[in-house]
Amino acid sequence: MEEIQGTLPLSTCHVQNGLLIINRLHMLLHSTALSFLFYYRLSFLFQDPENSGSHLLPWFLVFASEIILSFIWFLGQAYRWRPVSRSVFPERLPQDDKLPAVDVFICTADPIKEPTLEVMNTVLSSMALDYPQEKLHVYLSDDGCSPLTLYGMRKAYEFARWWLPFCRRYKIKNRCPKAYFSALENDDSDFSRSSVYMEDKQKIKGKYEAFKEEIETFRKDSVFFRDSVTVGDYSSVIEVMHENIIDDVDNVKMPLLVYVSRERKLSSPHHFKAGALNVLLRVSAVMSNSPYILVLDCDMFCNDPTSARYAMCFHLDPKISSSLAFVQFPQKFHNISKNDIYDSQLRSLFTLQWQGMDGLKGPVMSGGIDMLQLQEYFGSSNEFIKSLAQNYTSVFLSGRNTLLQEPHLLASCRYEIGTKWGQDIGFLYDSVVEDFLTGFILHCNGWTSVFCEPSRPQFLGTATTNLNDVLIQGTRWYSELTYFPLYCLPLWCFATIPQLCLLNGIPLYPKVSDPYFIIFLFIFLSSLSKHLLEVFLTGGTLHKWINEQRIWMMKSTTCDLYGCLDAVMKKVGIREGSFLPTNKAYDDEQTLLYQIDKYDFRASNIFIAPMIAILTINICCLVVGIYRVIFVSDWDKMLIQIVLASFIITINYPIIEGLVIRKDKGRISQLELANHAMEYRPTQQVPVILTSMGGSYNK
Repeated sequence: MEEIQGTLPLSTCHVQNGLLIINRLHMLLHSTALSFLFYYRLSFLFQDPENSGSHLLPWFLVFASEIILSFIWFLGQAYRWRPVSRSVFPERLPQDDKLPAVDVFICTADPIKEPTLEVMNTVLSSMALDYPQEKLHVYLSDDGCSPLTLYGMRKAYEFARWWLPFCRRYKIKNRCPKAYFSALENDDSDFSRSSVYMEDKQKIKGKYEAFKEEIETFRKDSVFFRDSVTVGDYSSVIEVMHENIIDDVDNVKMPLLVYVSRERKLSSPHHFKAGALNVLLRVSAVMSNSPYILVLDCDMFCNDPTSARYAMCFHLDPKISSSLAFVQFPQKFHNISKNDIYDSQLRSLFTLQWQGMDGLKGPVMSGGIDMLQLQEYFGSSNEFIKSLAQNYTSVFLSGRNTLLQEPHLLASCRYEIGTKWGQDIGFLYDSVVEDFLTGFILHCNGWTSVFCEPSRPQFLGTATTNLNDVLIQGTRWYSELTYFPLYCLPLWCFATIPQLCLLNGIPLYPKVSDPYFIIFLFIFLSSLSKHLLEVFLTGGTLHKWINEQRIWMMKSTTCDLYGCLDAVMKKVGIREGSFLPTNKAYDDEQTLLYQIDKYDFRASNIFIAPMIAILTINICCLVVGIYRVIFVSDWDKMLIQIVLASFIITINYPIIEGLVIRKDKGRISQLELANHAMEYRPTQQVPVILTSMGGSYNK
């Protein structure tokens, strides 16, 4: 650290002034309009004699919904107040021998839903990072305790002895073998015209095909692969991959590669992915003990080998490093379609909100760990407690099949009993969305983070490409930014109450001739136009804007609601938390529908039924509304409610198409109660957290 003091900065932060001015001007105008809206509602509520009896309840519900939406809008302006972008200069980093070590954590749980070959591609891309190999350590947590995953690790290590030298020799940028050898992947090497390079490439490709075939053959032949995951109780399995392979590759620098399957007992709390990550924290502490960790989802392969160096530009920057908890890269996917009908790439979150959050100033670092209570916090392992010291050196790496007594203790179910793991230490257990909760508490405790978005995506994952998975996933993301579940309340109200009031001729909005009509019209257009502008500024299209509006409505009226109910039931003890892997296996038919912008409505009826109900209500009420406009001549009072129903029907046209027009397998078939049991699956972990926990312990 001392050597970089006083030198050129490793990173710079730039305020996006143009966007800042636009955002703040919009805040001023929109908040002013909301003030007039509240004044109108309150004054009309207490002054209009007609607003009584049956009129009072719908009026109150609509007003309450407007208050909730305004509150959500107000909170969301924090992300637009000071958007920033950052630049990094990895060429200014210290020499390789001065760089700190990094442990890479990858978690998998099911070799069927998370195909082993895909997981091994993530492992190989991590091993091939452009980082000193002796300071890079890759750990794979297998919560399925699958023999196929362990076999895949051994074979991946053998293939890596060829793959890593090839990547270094020719400076390959995309070091995920599957992506590199894909027919769609451009050859990114500076040596692409060299005959020697092409000869080596074909040789490595042959070895990769053999590697794939070995995994596929083992999968077909293994009797252990009959079930998706190992069930029941089983002991921990820890294996260190060592260079005892006989081949014609000499003097290959290889990072440490470790397979970890923690002990499982049905009688002990599992704590899902947070539990797996905490086991990796402990096991790695007595094996490699790196001060920084890189956490990847099992399908989130490294798309740029320089990502660790990019993150180090922040961690080694003396201006921000003292309070920096983690560096976050945006989540990007390799299988996103042009219009992304499910908004699987979460454009708003990763291109807008994270830049805005990056511009917010966090509190200074405070607090720490009482060193007199280490065992109460960390558990009974003296070796792990020793690892908290900066000068600790592991003594456990002695052989590939050697029993590693201390790591096995750290991976046992009983180790965390009576400790602070999951409460004050490591990844937190109060939510299956462990990344959000842990990051939130870190910020509450005074730590900060930065958002890094280089021009080349650093990591690429596999996005969900069907409606059922998207909505089920949303039940886990209900606390994405804490207040998102509140959307379910006002959207259900606006999708039903104004429309039903059309049936009885109950006006809920000002007449066209009323000056306040302009206020309501402005708020509606202001919200839509600001969203449209943000889509355009991030490279989107009108079609993309419509898709985001559509999936927002779908999620708000289904998975946001169910996620809230699910959380309440868990809180009061009616049901227990569940955590099953999102299906990342490739489905040709599903992918084709996604690529041609057709919704796959083969989803649980618990999702489809509310969508159809809302659409039916709006269509029926629109017919009545048009009748009133034509024959009763009360268009002046009912125009806003008619426009609202028309807007909802237009946005949700694909549901009509799927119900009465489409004939493919992705259409909405006749509803059969109990046709689909609701299946819970986990979130895809936010892809990258490179973190130094700091305080009295670095990891």
